[in-house]
Amino acid sequence: MRVRAFAKINLSLRVLGTRADGYHELRTIFQSIALHDTITVRAARGPFRLTCDDPGCPADSTNLIWRAAERVWRAAGRRGAPRDVAVELRKRIPLNGGLGGGSSDGAAALRAFGRMWRVDETVLRGIGGELGADVPYFFEGGTVLGLERGDLLFPLVDRPRVFVVLVLPAFGVSTKDAFAWWDGAAAGRARASGPPAEKGEPVNDLQRPVVVQHPEIGRIVTRLRRAGASHAAMTGSGSTVFGLFATERAARRAARAAASPVRRSLVTRTLNRQQYQRLVGS
Repeated sequence: MRVRAFAKINLSLRVLGTRADGYHELRTIFQSIALHDTITVRAARGPFRLTCDDPGCPADSTNLIWRAAERVWRAAGRRGAPRDVAVELRKRIPLNGGLGGGSSDGAAALRAFGRMWRVDETVLRGIGGELGADVPYFFEGGTVLGLERGDLLFPLVDRPRVFVVLVLPAFGVSTKDAFAWWDGAAAGRARASGPPAEKGEPVNDLQRPVVVQHPEIGRIVTRLRRAGASHAAMTGSGSTVFGLFATERAARRAARAAASPVRRSLVTRTLNRQQYQRLVGS
């Protein structure tokens, strides 16, 4: 069985404060994009196995795919640890890039194991919410408003298709660090620094504190705006920066302009909810 795990960008991300449970209160708009990882699940005798073509990606019980297997195995009424399954992860979504790759892999794995071990999707969605705050979004796809931890979801009218330039710095940013910078004294100073949003442009509240630590992100945002992006920002907790363009030609021109020896860029496109659901189900 082969399933695809699509990336997301955050068209906006507002951090409204810290919750009593230690998480942050968020208001974000998720958007699916066509960039994806591929997960292949095969029957194989012996203990559960996970391999990945990216050496930086953990292939052990800390990976959400592994955790998804354990949870669905138990939900199917099976005893002990998962077995007789081998999973191969072909990684194309960058690690620590703010594109939701780990969460999307987890959701895709839940769907795959659910089919294999006959577990209802309602149960799978519940497990997804326990695995991570972003995982529930990847059962929806398209343009979605996320509240609370980002896991209270309200599907929105899908936005028209646009082409997306992703600029990937050589470094990543962990979600934990990004929120700590927002919380801390450095983040307090950062809220008045970094490239400001254009008038009427959606905002990512994590961008400025992250830019204090990694000024290159601010320079990339500025470069994409100058290249004609209708909207340019860091996605999620970074480090990836995206720019939206009406045509593929304009997007590819901007991608070439934004690339450098220390960062790469690629062009993809947005997916509406219908496209997303069709593709994740194939």
